[in-house]
Parts: sequence; C-alpha cells; structure tokens
Amino acid sequence: MPPLTTAVPPVAAVPVQRSSPDQGTPAGKGTGRGPRAGRRLYVIDGIRLVAALMVALHHYAGTERVDRPGNVIWGRPAGDLMPTVHHLAAYGWIGVEIFFVISGFVICMSSWGRSPRQFFVSRVIRLYPAYWFAVLFTTGVLVAVPGVWERLKIREVLFNLTMLQSGSGVPNVDGVYWTLWSELRFYLLFLVVVAMGLTYRRVVAFCCVWGAVAMLAPAADLPVLELVANPDGAWFFIAGLALYLMHRFGPDLLLWGILGMAWLMGQHELGRRIDEIEHVSGWRGAFLIYTVFLLFMAAVALGYTDRVRWKWLVTAGALTYPLYLTHYAAGTALISRLRDTMDPRLLLVAVIAGFCVLSYLVHRLVERPVARGIKRGLDRSFTRLRAADRRG
Repeated sequence: MPPLTTAVPPVAAVPVQRSSPDQGTPAGKGTGRGPRAGRRLYVIDGIRLVAALMVALHHYAGTERVDRPGNVIWGRPAGDLMPTVHHLAAYGWIGVEIFFVISGFVICMSSWGRSPRQFFVSRVIRLYPAYWFAVLFTTGVLVAVPGVWERLKIREVLFNLTMLQSGSGVPNVDGVYWTLWSELRFYLLFLVVVAMGLTYRRVVAFCCVWGAVAMLAPAADLPVLELVANPDGAWFFIAGLALYLMHRFGPDLLLWGILGMAWLMGQHELGRRIDEIEHVSGWRGAFLIYTVFLLFMAAVALGYTDRVRWKWLVTAGALTYPLYLTHYAAGTALISRLRDTMDPRLLLVAVIAGFCVLSYLVHRLVERPVARGIKRGLDRSFTRLRAADRRG
C-alpha cells in the first residue's frame, strides 16, 4: 500500500540536535522541532520507489496466478519462463508492508504542527488527482484489451472515483486499491490525534491504544471493531510512527519496545498473508526482508543516512504513487497481448519502464496542476466557513 505521503521540504544544513519530548506541543502552539526534524529525508523517497518496483515485479512475474499453467497473462507458468525472476518476484508483495511503515513515518512527520484542516487538505490533494486518473486510465485499457480482467459496470467505475468502494462492497477497478482502504482508516484515526495536537506523549499513547485494540479486535469477533482497528495493517503503521518519534526526539526504551512489538506482530501478519493469500513465498525469506527493512529504517531515523541528499530521489519518490495505482491491471493486460513479441524478461523491463514514464507524466501533468486547483478551492471554502461562523 501505497506510498501516500507528503514529504517535508528540505531546510538548510545545520548541526544535528534532537527535540525534547517535552517540546512536542499541539499544532498551532509551537512545535519545538529540532533542526533535524524538519530536514527532508531523501532516502525515504528512494525506498518508496524500490517498494513500488517490488510490487510491480511481483504482480507481473511473482504471483500464484501468473505461475499457473495456461494463465491468461503469460500463457505458461512464469516459473518456467523465467525461474530466477519468478523466485525473486515472489517476495515483492512485501513492498505493501514497506509502504505502510513509511506512511506511518511520513504522515506523522508531515502532520506535526498542522491543524486538522491542513491535514485534511493535504490528504485530499495527495490522494485524489492521480487516483482519478488511474481509475479512468485502467478502465480505458481494460476496455481496449479485454480478456484478462473483468470489466466493471459504469456505475461501479463511477463509484470507484470516491475511493470509498471497499466500504460499500463495490469491486475495485484495480485490485491494488485495497491498500487505499487501509490508508484511509489510518488517516481517520490519526486525525483525532492531529485535532488534539501532536505531542510525543499523545502519539505514543495512540500507538499503544491502537495496537491493543488491533490485537483484541479479532478475538472480540466484532466486525465494526475490526473495521476501525484495521488489525491487518495497524502494526506496520505503528512501526512507522515509532520510528518517526525516534527521528524527532531520539530513541528510548519505550520507543524500542513499541518498534519491537510491531516487528513481532508484523512477522505474524506476514505469515498469515503467505498462508491465506500469496502462497508463493516462504515465511523465513519474508521475515528476513521485513527485519532488514526495519533495521534500515531505524538507521534512517537515527540519522545514519542524513548525508544522502541526492536531488533525483525526490523525482523518484514522486513516481511511486502513480506507478502503484496504474501498473497492475493495465500492465498485466498489456503483457497478455505482447508476450509473444519478445523475451519475457525484456518485456518485463519494457512494461515497468513504460509505466515509470507514464507515472512521471501523471505527476507533472495531472497531480501538480489538479492538486493546486483543489487546494485553492478548499482553502477558499474553509475561509468562507470561518467567516460564516463569525457572522453567526
């Protein structure tokens, strides 16, 4: 799931220092942010793109579906066509869990010192422009290249534009949209903390309470509680929140404990997903990848990668969301038509490269201008609301 985040703009290089936990204050009342807490982490942009490429490779060459005899995408098992690629791609689904951890980190970072209105506007302009394009683009490709995925009814496609289809039992235009439902529920929960004012203590309390509810929800057998608690994704988001608190305030035993619990709960969720959904990779390999990723993120949080300031990583990170949204259904449909025209490994590279180019164009020609227009409109709307309240 997706890279649905907004990075903090870079600031001038300054000596590293931490904020004290006591300095975390509610939004609008001063943030107490140390210089390092506001510095852009270029490495995270790179990780996001790597995670998106992992997911794309998995969908094209590593799923159980593409490894079946006579599958409609390749015509033959991907493991027979390209054994090494298939073996590696079988673990690419972990990119979604990587997205969730990064989302927890960056949402906390970008929300610090913001009001609920600013949080809401930032999420709308980040999520919807590229998503609207992806829904219409994928629908168009599936109409032009039938036979791989079932086409939805027009009313279902239109409902998908709300991004709320998973809560209403309406099918997704593209299967990857399921992660957006997890992200939206995380945003709604975290909005409560933003409204109260982000502080070290409140974010820690949020992690503990959410983690406890997510742990108990399946045993309670209450669908509403499971819907809110999101036990499938909660501990990955919590890991990201704990890592950001380490980045902002420095590590302590409590934060290491939260991260350790997220690691233990996360490995169990990885195993459950392998057993019930993926069926193509082993738990040990998935657990190793997840562990290495968390260790690397801890190094990022503690400042060991601060010297990496390659500006091209910003562009790489910008490709992530459009790439994730557009690659799966449309990409596999295209592969089904082009599979006999070239070597399968070359076709993989060509399709992924093509979607990277498309993602760049979507970012420049759709996301940026549409987001600016929506932001201006929403800002005027909220200004009008405040004026109406004062008159009332």
